Amino acid sequence: MGCAGSSRAKGDDPIKKITKPKPWKHSEPITGEQLKRMRDEFWDTAPHYGGRKEIWDALQAAAEADLTLAQVIVDSAGVIVQKADLTVCYDERGAKYELPKYVLSAPTNLIRES
Repeated sequence: MGCAGSSRAKGDDPIKKITKPKPWKHSEPITGEQLKRMRDEFWDTAPHYGGRKEIWDALQAAAEADLTLAQVIVDSAGVIVQKADLTVCYDERGAKYELPKYVLSAPTNLIRES
């Protein structure tokens, strides 16, 4: 027998490897500038809905990084990844963090400015 915490720490529950979100389509085509405004608004208001600011900051950094760096960021911050695409995560205290797809990737119907 042993301490339940020690067996978990040794890897009985594997860490979820972060993956790219599945392609998605916005309800109407949007520009890169509109997408940036949506993302900025989300990150500015997200900490007001609960959770810890440092976890929100780590999730923002992970959302804006490549997959390898994102994995390092969430592991270092102690983020528990529920869904591999980062749309649902928890902190060590059990607070839930939900990220909309638009902060993780661009929609398939993004209007490309030329």
